[in-house]
Amino acid sequence: MHRPRWIFAAALIAGVVWISGELAAQIPVVDGSKFAGLKWTFVRIKYGTYDNEGSQASRLQYWDEPWAIDPPAAEQNLSRRIKSVTAIDVGDPIVLTLEDPKLWENPWIYIVEPSNLVLKDTEVPILREFLLRGGTLTFDDFHGPFEWELTEKQLKRVFPDREIVEIAPPHPIYTCFYRIDKYPQIPGLGSFLSGRTWEKGGFTAHLRGILDDKGRPMVLINWNTDMGDGVEWSNAAEYQGYIKWTAQAYQMLINEVIYSLTH
Repeated sequence: MHRPRWIFAAALIAGVVWISGELAAQIPVVDGSKFAGLKWTFVRIKYGTYDNEGSQASRLQYWDEPWAIDPPAAEQNLSRRIKSVTAIDVGDPIVLTLEDPKLWENPWIYIVEPSNLVLKDTEVPILREFLLRGGTLTFDDFHGPFEWELTEKQLKRVFPDREIVEIAPPHPIYTCFYRIDKYPQIPGLGSFLSGRTWEKGGFTAHLRGILDDKGRPMVLINWNTDMGDGVEWSNAAEYQGYIKWTAQAYQMLINEVIYSLTH
């Protein structure tokens, strides 16, 4: 969701995650200390769009680029939260392109608003190889049938022979750390302020994925939900009613990260 710059400024100023009683009451069903020895860094992927015809050229308006929605608050908050509830060695968040050699040093990457994504021809085999070698790609914050169609088009370039499948309870991703009974629809802040959880005709939230040959979800697709806003705005006390969604976004994203590191 694109926002005025004053809103981004508020997120930049916030220094620590704001924890309400509801958020603090989250109770893991798995002991976080068992993940000692694992390493994870929030890797945001900078990508080309339809506007720039798939190029990676930087534009003057950084915050206008779809790949840059929600930072730095979203990755900083999620990183602090994972560090506080588990023994995972959490690095400082970074931004990479798919062609950066450092990609191979990280097991998990994140693409926001993937309906804007246009993979370069050179990036397609890199992403395919990264995922088949055991990496995980998480998509987040896109909504409705039109944005699904655009996202699916790019995924079909990477895996033309693999289906996109539904990932619903009782899949173990829902119990690998927190117990989650139903996949949550996290409203973007704009939708929340408008009194609804959906946008662009995306009325029902889905977790979908693409599986490798062993059945591991190597692509996690958060559709009709905005996990990024959920964690970005957890430190904005002026939106106290939003904390309900913050709690659910943290739970789901942490489960997705932990599952990707352990499977």
